[in-house]
Amino acid sequence: MPIVVDIDVMLARRKMSVGELADRVGITPANLAVLKNGRTRAVRSATLAALREVLRCQPGDLLRWEAEDATDGRRAPWRA
Repeated sequence: MPIVVDIDVMLARRKMSVGELADRVGITPANLAVLKNGRTRAVRSATLAALREVLRCQPGDLLRWEAEDATDGRRAPWRA
């Protein structure tokens, strides 16, 4: 999937655990793990807003897009 979730990066920067983030956002640690590992199909805007508020960041700090390489299906970084 070309959307990459960088919650781990923000957790490390804020020195916060997955459990603490899940508790403060109001979702289960299991659902946060699904999101964090990129196995989700959708994210509610309210959840994204809560993540952004708790982590004190912008949505673009949490989500980024990577193009997939057409030849082998691997991700290639996006270039303008």
